[in-house]
Amino acid sequence: MQSVNVKKLTLWICITAMLTAINVLLSSFGIPVPGGHLYLNDIVIVLASIILNPIGAFIVGGVGSFLGDFFFYPTPMFVSLVTHGLQAVVISIFSHYIMKKNRVFSSGVGVAIGAVIMVVGYSLGRAFIYSTPEYAWIKLPYQILQALLGAIVGMLLAWKLGMVKLYNKTVEGHVS
Repeated sequence: MQSVNVKKLTLWICITAMLTAINVLLSSFGIPVPGGHLYLNDIVIVLASIILNPIGAFIVGGVGSFLGDFFFYPTPMFVSLVTHGLQAVVISIFSHYIMKKNRVFSSGVGVAIGAVIMVVGYSLGRAFIYSTPEYAWIKLPYQILQALLGAIVGMLLAWKLGMVKLYNKTVEGHVS
């Protein structure tokens, strides 16, 4: 019994670390757009938040984004920690604890709320960091696009391409 728990914990740590590393990479390099860059890290945040518990989701979403900013562009790193961390925790809570009989719908609601958290959090964060609401307005359409892209691709990876089933089979020992 003890070896089963150690195995599950080891797999959880490895998967969380791998997804965190992917988030660091995706939050470090973006597609240039007016007012900044469009990042693809919301995809891995959504996927990780659906499959991992809230602690793992926070590590991947918040800490991974923080580290990506820290290494390459440190100005918004604390905005990333809070915004993506909160986004990830909300998605994970909906995916694991709300409406357990319909996890796809429940995680979709969590992803939608998480997208709003990300857009609002970064808009407020930019207005605060750069001391100008205008800068936040310039980037707003791209923040919305980033949130939508992350939500759609993350949900597809999790549910249509079977990442949730693969994770549950590998770590939890069952298929949901």
